[in-house]
Amino acid sequence: MPYIIPAAPAASRTPSLLRRELQDRLDDLARTHRVPGAQLALDTGTDVITVHTGTADVTTGDACTADTAVPLGSLTKPYTAALVMLLADDGDVDLDEPAAEHLPELSALPMVTVRHLLAHTGGLPTGPDSDTAAATTAARYLAAVCTAQDALFAPGTDFSYSNAGYVAAGRLVEEITGMPWAEAVRALLLQPLGVTAAFIGDAAPARPVAAGHAVNTSTGRARPARQNLAPLEAPAGALLASASDLVAFGNALIGRTDLLPPAVAKEMRRPESAARPGALADGWGPGLALYQRDGDVWCGHDGNAQGTSCHLRADPEGGVVVAFTGNAGGATALWRDLTEELASLTGIRVPAGAYAADRGRPVALPDDCLGTYRNGTTTYRVAPGPDGTLGLSVDGDLSLPLVGYADLACDLRDPATGRLEPGGRFHRDPATGTVDRVQISGRTARRTDDG
Repeated sequence: MPYIIPAAPAASRTPSLLRRELQDRLDDLARTHRVPGAQLALDTGTDVITVHTGTADVTTGDACTADTAVPLGSLTKPYTAALVMLLADDGDVDLDEPAAEHLPELSALPMVTVRHLLAHTGGLPTGPDSDTAAATTAARYLAAVCTAQDALFAPGTDFSYSNAGYVAAGRLVEEITGMPWAEAVRALLLQPLGVTAAFIGDAAPARPVAAGHAVNTSTGRARPARQNLAPLEAPAGALLASASDLVAFGNALIGRTDLLPPAVAKEMRRPESAARPGALADGWGPGLALYQRDGDVWCGHDGNAQGTSCHLRADPEGGVVVAFTGNAGGATALWRDLTEELASLTGIRVPAGAYAADRGRPVALPDDCLGTYRNGTTTYRVAPGPDGTLGLSVDGDLSLPLVGYADLACDLRDPATGRLEPGGRFHRDPATGTVDRVQISGRTARRTDDG
């Protein structure tokens, strides 16, 4: 049996040694998870370590470098939130005033505030798919989505992740600044950070960019995935950035730079009492997801574009910022494994996702969970499967078995692997005692009488 040299204790590692070890781990994990290219950036408060691996685009063979910009997907949203928060700090908008004061297309929901938009507590549906959104304007999109009929709950009483809310936030930025959203991001956030802007849809990007990839699980071959995002959805998902760029932004979110006034950064990290995001995070502030680990509360966000997976975490108390980008769907699993490697190598326990609380033993979900639920145009159906246990289908797709718990929380069981994935929770109306909503992966759907 060969002798294995034990890893050096975290305290004794020099930055150069840690960088080599992280490089080795990233290389190995990218191969394991079939991710063509990936980046990791770690700022410990005293040292900044960046590593990268692989290929930015399998078609061109271009290398993934430290400067390669990766489609961030929903990790764009904290940037849009930061713009709104800066406008609020300047007195141009009040976070607790109705958003309809600035956006008449939201007049059907006069109780939805600017804060509700940023914290996903306005009860707005997630919005239609990008192909549908591409055929209309932002104002018409919002007027069609933000209706009293489609409201999921009373504003400020629950959480439902909504792209539509960030389309509205981007419109708000444009109305107040007089600049297109992309120009406002560039001028107010990216240029002060020293970041070269890149967006989905750029005809001639000013920096190297990565393609997302779909990977054939049987052959392991990757092919580029087309980024499908309507221009009006840009404030919710159009930004491209590197892991190093994300760390620079993360430092602003914890007050290490002067990009954001301390009061603005602190307010973005303040949890909203109604924000219960379930599987997405442990809490939510005006623009940031919040994660609990070892008595600390980290802030950040996750983002998935077509064939990419990107993550940002920042610890205001410990002063640590971590960012990761990967250009294939398997990069989400790579990120989870990488956080475990970081804990082993450095002792820094970075939260990959929401804290996995012990809910006790699974129980049968009550029969009144059965039924049809809707979020905008998306239909969720909870019905018994062939073995009598409840399953969930979305828009008629394959039903996934539900594993329930006494508090009406639920997990989803992958029928191929048997692995449990965090699902969400059912909600009882406190007045009637009946199940009236279900939240799956942070998105809430309201029970309907039809279907």
